[in-house]
Amino acid sequence: MKLDRGILAALGAATLFGLSTPIAKMLVGEISPLLLAGLLYLGSGVGLTILLSVRASVLGRASIIRPRGADWMWLLGAIAVGGAVGPYLLMYGLRLTDSASASLILNVEGVFTALLAWFAFKENFDRRIAAGMALIVAGGVVLSMGSALHASGIVGPLAITGACLAWAIDNNLTRKVSINDAMLVACIKGLIAGPISVALALSYGARLPAAACCFERGSSASWVTA
Repeated sequence: MKLDRGILAALGAATLFGLSTPIAKMLVGEISPLLLAGLLYLGSGVGLTILLSVRASVLGRASIIRPRGADWMWLLGAIAVGGAVGPYLLMYGLRLTDSASASLILNVEGVFTALLAWFAFKENFDRRIAAGMALIVAGGVVLSMGSALHASGIVGPLAITGACLAWAIDNNLTRKVSINDAMLVACIKGLIAGPISVALALSYGARLPAAACCFERGSSASWVTA
């Protein structure tokens, strides 16, 4: 069976997102959750800006479809919820939850996304999809909640679940501007949400980490198991 490009892109995004969770877990002990979330988003914005510049130089500026009119309303809403609130809740939850449990809880994002699409945005669904979503939730609860609750209580898992809800809202709002250039949309999210989160974190007393400190911790086993 041949998969279309959209499905392959979604699977690739899910794989990369899953890999990012244990990596973020390794960093969050050294950096405040809000600052780390901001730095990650800012880094994505800068990186995508470089890629967009290269693409524009090769294919021309006409290859980039820019948001217009009402698209900006949906995009700014997605940035506020998915680019600021969601990352902060995830980083906060990772402080209190092991990375394996967190990765499993993150499966709830797909469920929230589908539920919002069905009930808030009136998209179609059938019983098979509903059953699949129920199994995802049940599996995540069984596999993750026991160890997570035993380790640090319910606050961490709830924060990660809140991040999933924020990204579900983000997904549905971004769907409204999906006709635009996906790389540009992600770039705008990073360039706006990143600096805002970093500025808020610094205003609350967070400090930028020293690169040497991160490399030193990266070579120790305690960083991997923190």
